[in-house]
Amino acid sequence: MFSKSKINEPGPKADDVSKPAMPDPMKSAGSDYKPATPPKAKPPASVLSADLHVTGNIKTTGDIQVEGTVEGDIRAHLLTIGESATIKGEVIADDVVVNGRIVGRVRGLKVRLTATARVEGDIIHKTIAIESGAHFEGSVQRQDDPLNGGKRPQPGGAAAAPAHAAAGNS
Repeated sequence: MFSKSKINEPGPKADDVSKPAMPDPMKSAGSDYKPATPPKAKPPASVLSADLHVTGNIKTTGDIQVEGTVEGDIRAHLLTIGESATIKGEVIADDVVVNGRIVGRVRGLKVRLTATARVEGDIIHKTIAIESGAHFEGSVQRQDDPLNGGKRPQPGGAAAAPAHAAAGNS
């Protein structure tokens, strides 16, 4: 008449017994499926401290904050030049914020010279902001793509002639 309850005993529940087991796509052999991973947090900017002196070029896809001295070219995504920093070389970055000194060309999509900036060289940019008090000697040129090295194809020029000749000889 009465039966002992199986509530506390391990094992499949009555509902689970009646349902057919679904194959797990994660366990199937030969499956190339990988679970989506959350996007990684953006790493912090690399900092070159005020007591550091670098001779040579620096290239990264990340962010750099320079507080020391660099004698060479720098290429980065976001480049921040600190007030005590000095760069002697070409600077190429998507975003350039200059608080210190640059002797050389600056190429950037967005270039900002703060009041403490000292730039001796040309600036090639898509957008630029120069705060009152910034010191700048050089030329400013706007380009839609300032990061490409300033090499614009000239129609009918000498550079275009070999390409047309090669295409015609195919």
